[in-house]
Amino acid sequence: MDAQAIIARRVAQELRSGDLVNLGIGIPTLVANYVPAGLKVFFQSENGLIGTGPIPEQGLAHPLLTDAGGRPISALPGASTFDSAMSFGLIRGGHVDVTVLGGLQVDAHGLLANWMIPGKMVPGMGGAMDLVSGAKRVIVAMQHAAKGKSKIVAKCTLPLTSARPVHLVVTDMAVIAFADGKATLVETAPGVSVGEVVAVTEADLVIPNAVPEMQI
Repeated sequence: MDAQAIIARRVAQELRSGDLVNLGIGIPTLVANYVPAGLKVFFQSENGLIGTGPIPEQGLAHPLLTDAGGRPISALPGASTFDSAMSFGLIRGGHVDVTVLGGLQVDAHGLLANWMIPGKMVPGMGGAMDLVSGAKRVIVAMQHAAKGKSKIVAKCTLPLTSARPVHLVVTDMAVIAFADGKATLVETAPGVSVGEVVAVTEADLVIPNAVPEMQI
């Protein structure tokens, strides 16, 4: 199983029936493909759609159905479309239960940096500031390291997305939580040891006596 599938499958396990869930661009969009059978959740795209489904198969994409990053999505029966003002009213009003975002860095206390100067790393902040500040639960889905450098850092060197910490980070190597304001190792990915996670993590991790393996 590739790294992105591991991350998306594990994040999908965090969803609960009835949740209104916003999926960011990149790895988070894959979460819709791995929702457990029988679980009824409502996916929101911040450009104005509730009721998004799995990524459409090749040749079945509709030019007017895209996510916030312009990538093709599907709409389930009963889906609702609306303008950006309504969409951000839902986000800023605290009506989104879970948001799943990508990340460039998350620090030892759960602060997220997931944007940079336009034209450099990603094309600007988008709705990330609103989502991290307004969603009831914030999950970051990202690779554990990039170009040999840890993305779980002692302190973010890129601009912060919000002053509010995230709740959970899911990577291709681990699940890390921040319940007490400290990065705590919750699970390791299949075939990955605690020592391997620590070796590629810049931030200091709280390590419980027993760390289970992801069940995906």
